[in-house]
Amino acid sequence: MHIITRKRLNEFAESHPETKAALAQWYSLMKGNTFSSLADLQAIFPAADRVGKLTVFNIGGNKVRLIAAIHYNRGKIYIRAVLTHKDYDKGKWKE
Repeated sequence: MHIITRKRLNEFAESHPETKAALAQWYSLMKGNTFSSLADLQAIFPAADRVGKLTVFNIGGNKVRLIAAIHYNRGKIYIRAVLTHKDYDKGKWKE
């Protein structure tokens, strides 16, 4: 899968260094696989959930939420936000 953009992962990891390994693992798994549906994705990421048109991943023992738009037909993932669980719960990412 083609991930747009890794910069958001790197920026989040800079301010939350304890998440760096978990985000790197997520990136590696996403980059090294091709998914054709949410069901395919959930085979590797069982906690991935669809919220509207977006997919939400729980990363690092549910400490980080990664919100992405996934275009399965084009093999592209657009990272919309990487948030702490606390920031995710505020709901501003839905706007």
